[in-house]
Amino acid sequence: MPAWLSVILEILKFTIPALIVFITVHHLLKQYLNSQYQMQALAFKKENRGASTPLKLQAYERLMLFCERISIPNLLRRIRTHDMNVGTLQAALMIAIQQEYEHNLTQQLYTSENLWKIIQFAKNDVIQTVVSVGDSLDKAKSGDELANKLVDTVTKKELNPIEKAKQAIKQEAGLLL
Repeated sequence: MPAWLSVILEILKFTIPALIVFITVHHLLKQYLNSQYQMQALAFKKENRGASTPLKLQAYERLMLFCERISIPNLLRRIRTHDMNVGTLQAALMIAIQQEYEHNLTQQLYTSENLWKIIQFAKNDVIQTVVSVGDSLDKAKSGDELANKLVDTVTKKELNPIEKAKQAIKQEAGLLL
């Protein structure tokens, strides 16, 4: 057997087992590091969930309060005075709704996109109701007439978007618990 062939066989005798050991160690180390990474990620998610859950619950509370505050009967109790005419009361209601919305705008960070769309739909429905009922009346008439017609309109609605929004808030908040 030539000398060069015996040298190559000697080299292969050491390198093949070393290569097999290297590949095995590399594979085992990679699996170990991946499992450690997954455990760290899980611990991080758990820690963050614990920190963000109270913020999300507070956001749901605030949105529930927002829905209560923009419901027409509650708006009228807070805003209406007996010396207001239709135009003044309508403007005051619109301003109050917009202020409530702006005050709670940041809560969308903690809610799903669908829930936020439901909240916006409820707000827009209340605004549309105030505008349509207010525009159907003479602006100089007493605000009591607008208030009575608004309450009648809301009670006659089959689908109350404020109630639907409250249900959606409860349902999404229930997913956290």
